[in-house]
This record gives sequence, C-alpha cells and structure tokens, in this order.
Amino acid sequence: MAVSDPVADMLTKIRNASRAGFEKVDITPSKLKLEIVKVLKNEGYVKNFKKIQLDGKNFIRLFLKYDEMENPIIHDIEKISTPGRRIYSGYKKMPRIKNGYGTIVVSTSAGVTTGKKATENKVGGELICSIW
Repeated sequence: MAVSDPVADMLTKIRNASRAGFEKVDITPSKLKLEIVKVLKNEGYVKNFKKIQLDGKNFIRLFLKYDEMENPIIHDIEKISTPGRRIYSGYKKMPRIKNGYGTIVVSTSAGVTTGKKATENKVGGELICSIW
C-alpha cells in the first residue's frame, strides 16, 4: 500500500515507538525526513540518529530518549500541514506550542528549522509538525 503522506507516517512511527518504550525506530529516508530528524536531535527530543542499510535498503535509525523515570521525552508529536491542506505562517504570527515549552518544525526558504529560529531569522514557511 502506498503512503500518501510519508512525513505523517514517520511521525506516527516515532510517536508509537516512544509510547511503547522502544529504544530505537527505523524510518525510510528522504531529504525532508532527515532534516526533521536533525531538528529533533538539536532540540534534544532524540538521543541520536544514523543512516543504516538493512537487506540492501536504506533507513534512518532514531535512538529515542527517555527521562530517569523511563518516561518518553516526546509527549506528543503531531502533523500540522497535510497534503490536502498546507498551513503557512509568517514569522510575525508563528504559533507557540504549549506556551513555548514545545517546538514547532517549519520548512522555510532557508531550510527546515524550529519556529523560534525562523522568527529570529525573520523567515516564515510551512508548518510541518509540533512536538512537546
């Protein structure tokens, strides 16, 4: 079965693996997914990631992060833009997630970044997902 929204599929895999307490999750790669994973790593939501090859197929392996009580660091991760309804925001009206405790991932003309960095650089773009 073909996946109509690969980014939403990736976010669902991360959400399910985190809630199930898995140490790692493998994701099919793309340039956009890799950039989103880099933002997750830089913001401290995942321990690390690496590109691997299993049975001749490429994957991105994400190592999930948990606190000292074994609770997942990622409480929730949701897709904002969908293939049928793209949502854009200028830097002046960039939404805040959980009153600034969460992170929003934005695809800008300068690359994939967080909402906070997009506002600092005065660039807007498509809202990809929110994490907290």
